[in-house]
Amino acid sequence: MPADTQATQPNPSATGQAAHAYSSQAQRASADAQAVAGDEAAVAEAAADVDVAELRRQLEAAEEKARQNYENWARATAEGENIRRRGQEDVAKAHKFAIEGFAEYLLPVMDSLQAALADTSGDATKLREGVELTLKQLYAAFEKGRVTELNPVGEKFDPHRHQAISMVPADQEANTVVAVLQRGYTLADRVLRPALVTVAAPK
Repeated sequence: MPADTQATQPNPSATGQAAHAYSSQAQRASADAQAVAGDEAAVAEAAADVDVAELRRQLEAAEEKARQNYENWARATAEGENIRRRGQEDVAKAHKFAIEGFAEYLLPVMDSLQAALADTSGDATKLREGVELTLKQLYAAFEKGRVTELNPVGEKFDPHRHQAISMVPADQEANTVVAVLQRGYTLADRVLRPALVTVAAPK
């Protein structure tokens, strides 16, 4: 074989080494790519775990807040119901025992009247004194109960507090109360009974 022909033939050993080197580089590149992909997956998984944990924490916090709100609502509802019930009971008691205090003020008057009826002495002076004492007790009871007597002689006629029975000639100005036929009474400025009066007629 000629010498130049031998020089141009490829070296099998060199070719194999080059192929082996290329294969090694490809394997390393693949391994590096897999490692990078693995790292990215791990990062994504860790991030997902963090997101889930945060969402779970937020959910638990929201559930706790909802529980507290419900307890507060239930407590407020129960308290409101108790207040309403107590209010109804107070109103019912007020209606039932509205005159309890005034009735207590009248008990001494009843005692005096019963004592007068039990007296068989026939002493008119003593009887009159007893009646006067009883009347004073009654006035005291009226005062405690805020009951005021209307005895408007000499006052101007007031249709809200007086009831005119007749008009009579008199020296007073017209519409002046001349006489009281029956006294009236008020309870805390509310008229219980108007006074029956006669008034001066116009001249």
